[in-house]
Amino acid sequence: MIRMTFFAASLLTATLLTPAFAGDAPSTPSAPGAKVYFISPANGATVSGPVVVQFGLKGMGIAPAGIELENTGHHHLVVDRDLPPLTEYLPVGDASVLHYGKGQTEVELKLAPGKHTLQLVFADKDHKPHQPAVVSEKITITVK
Repeated sequence: MIRMTFFAASLLTATLLTPAFAGDAPSTPSAPGAKVYFISPANGATVSGPVVVQFGLKGMGIAPAGIELENTGHHHLVVDRDLPPLTEYLPVGDASVLHYGKGQTEVELKLAPGKHTLQLVFADKDHKPHQPAVVSEKITITVK
């Protein structure tokens, strides 16, 4: 019978699981020339809430999170902040990085009146940005 101490079992578990979650795990390559962009709203637009945001994509396809298909991924919307590191998994539980892992290409956002910035990041089945990263321009909108 094999017996392990709690420490040894924890170390073995950490060793086995770390590669799948480490920031330096291999990234999924993006397709050459892939581009993500906003269909609407336009940069500089003044809009009424709730704000309908439509995501555009060229050169790659949409697949839900967890589904591995070549040259696919899903959208993430970064609201009112700078991009997170593009060589690491996108943060979960951060209200300013919204995940659309079901393959959504449109969302209705409830944003407070005022200026807001929006930026898209396209990421792989595990929510890790492709390399090279496929990101949109950061746009600014005003909600009235």
